[in-house]
Amino acid sequence: MAAKATDRRTLRTRVLLRDALITLILKKDYDAITVKDIIDQANVGRSTFYAHYKSKEALFRGGFEKLRTLLVEHQRSALAERGNADARRLGFSRAMFEHARDHTEIYRALVRGRGGIVALGEIRRVLSELVREDLTATLARNGAGAAHRELVVQYVVGAFMAVLTWWLDRRARLPPAEVDALFRALTLRGIAPADDDAP
Repeated sequence: MAAKATDRRTLRTRVLLRDALITLILKKDYDAITVKDIIDQANVGRSTFYAHYKSKEALFRGGFEKLRTLLVEHQRSALAERGNADARRLGFSRAMFEHARDHTEIYRALVRGRGGIVALGEIRRVLSELVREDLTATLARNGAGAAHRELVVQYVVGAFMAVLTWWLDRRARLPPAEVDALFRALTLRGIAPADDDAP
């Protein structure tokens, strides 16, 4: 029973720290935020912070695990569907557009300064993992090598990031379902032929 109480306390503290960092990111540039700012905002001690995270950057990167979990759930659900193969592919994409729409101010704040570089790198890492899993589950096995598969991963992730950035720059005027449908229509045309034509 003591372990459960500890786990809840740990989770509660991590949520407090993550929420404090998000609140601060909305107020000022990531680079200007200090660990002291975070612990003051969260109302916890410095030793408590360092018991959970090595640095501000570790806290920042840790926040992307929640996003990854959400996208993995959507991808697994799509892969479990029967029927149209295209409907099974890139099952994470709509959920990512919806997440960005629901947190537009945070995404916009993140692109400022070094925090944006870290954030975009983490998003690219998460999406790359998901696309690799997707390709393994949905594309025909035709002897294509690892380099070919990685090229397809980078193509899809790069296209997704470009569309996401373009969409957010225009204040997400298109609904997530519509921008996702356009992204998928353009991307899925390129994936299957590339896989079929691989040496």
